[in-house]
Amino acid sequence: MKERTHLSIRMDAELHDKFQYIAGYEGRSMSGQILHLIQTCIREFEKEHGPIQLEK
Repeated sequence: MKERTHLSIRMDAELHDKFQYIAGYEGRSMSGQILHLIQTCIREFEKEHGPIQLEK
């Protein structure tokens, strides 16, 4: 299993509620929706700029 890390963000209540609504509409938890958006962002970036090479 891949190692997981934790990300905590702060947002106002209205933003939270609207995001929660969208995540539910998409059939995801808020965490799942955030991961989906991050993965989409990375895919689009790498499509334009090439793969991101991480140092180990």
